[in-house]
Amino acid sequence: MANHYRYIIFYKPYGVLSQFTQETPKHSTLKDYIPVRDVYPVGRLDWDSEGLLLLTNDGQLQHRLAHPRFGHQRTYWVQVERIPDVDAIHKLQTGVEIQDYRTQPAEVRLLLAAPHLPERNPPIRFRKNIPTAWLEMTLTEGKNRQVRRMTAAVGFPTLRLVRVSIAHLNLDGLELGEWRDLMPSELEFLHNLPKNYKNSAQAMIARRK
Repeated sequence: MANHYRYIIFYKPYGVLSQFTQETPKHSTLKDYIPVRDVYPVGRLDWDSEGLLLLTNDGQLQHRLAHPRFGHQRTYWVQVERIPDVDAIHKLQTGVEIQDYRTQPAEVRLLLAAPHLPERNPPIRFRKNIPTAWLEMTLTEGKNRQVRRMTAAVGFPTLRLVRVSIAHLNLDGLELGEWRDLMPSELEFLHNLPKNYKNSAQAMIARRK
């Protein structure tokens, strides 16, 4: 494997653009956190979302992971307004209409307690008489603002969104705003993801329902 390639995971804070160039002074960029040249995000994480971002200068791997055909799993912790009922969760699991697209099956469960996360800056809007809940959602696709559109479609708007894993990679050991290079074992797994990973991941989701 060429030793000039870099593979980095980053715990992106809220308000940071998933790019190195700054279009407006309103948001920070990856350049404010990662002093590594010529690496690029694999996929996106919106400025108002937090969590795991994978970056590399390995174009072949980047293309493979970003291509819808492979559909590697992405897991999110999602704070929503109000408490989703069984029907809403079932709709998220089986697919909902967002614009002109029906989402693919997903693994969705209601968390019994709020996950341990650093405080968001700024905090979410607080409404005294409206409760919130946390969902864990695992998707095998990544449409634009998909998670937010999915929860809105079933009547539970997203208040906070944190991506906690991409395939086998997770945030363990990273503090907010920190980054590190992938370990050899993590990199080997990435390069060995089967070409039918999307189908196998969706089959696993279906079996868990």
